[in-house]
Amino acid sequence: MANDVLLTNKIFLNSALPLLKVIANDDPKLAKKFEHIHCIYQVSCLDPDAPCGKYATHFTVNNGEWKVCADKVATNAHIELEFKSMEAMNAFFKGKIAPATLPKMKGVLKKPVEFAAFMAVLLKMSSLLNIKACPEDEATQVLACKCFFYLLSSGISQLNKNGHEAVHDWAKKSPDRVYAWAVDGHPEVNAFLRVKAGKTRAGRGTYKRAMPFFTMRFDCLESAFGILLSTDDMLESTKHGKLIMDGAPEFGAQIGDFMMQVGAYAQG
Repeated sequence: MANDVLLTNKIFLNSALPLLKVIANDDPKLAKKFEHIHCIYQVSCLDPDAPCGKYATHFTVNNGEWKVCADKVATNAHIELEFKSMEAMNAFFKGKIAPATLPKMKGVLKKPVEFAAFMAVLLKMSSLLNIKACPEDEATQVLACKCFFYLLSSGISQLNKNGHEAVHDWAKKSPDRVYAWAVDGHPEVNAFLRVKAGKTRAGRGTYKRAMPFFTMRFDCLESAFGILLSTDDMLESTKHGKLIMDGAPEFGAQIGDFMMQVGAYAQG
């Protein structure tokens, strides 16, 4: 089975970093920064066991249009943040910033405007994923909730695909089922996870092919943050109608446990 270093790294590369596109598209100020940019960005970490000597996720940006290539190495990146190891990258994204965890920053002098725009989105992602309380304005609430739902659904899938024992055992025994996250009145934040015979696929938006087997649904954005940030008790939220479990409660507890595991890998 995979070790914690690898699992953490896969969550950052394949679940967290792809959120940069969401944030750059949804935040008007950030979107403006990329309107006239043509650039290939890459975040990578060196590893002797990797096929190309490193693991990476890269982005191709053309006039504000983002293409995400998760877990794929680009050999022609214009700007690259290259970490010396998986451990260094994991520590950096968990907020443990020190000389030993800082990446090499390639291409900065040639494309300073493009670099500044990319760093602005990275900083925005960091601030959203490390909030301690529900944001005050609705636009930030929507964007942050969307990022959390996308991270959690994709993160659980990554744990399965990369050999997390408990998640993989659950997925292997599962028939074709869809688990979903939703907030009443805000379909734009919805996310889902499809599980079938050991395979998982995370999706954004509302699953439309059939009724999800289980949905963790919140009555409002503020209630969602109570659970996402662990400031509210799940049983109390359910009792007061803040959290509605559309499906058997035992599946809610199971998904809740996997959500906490993703959070533990991503935040330490």
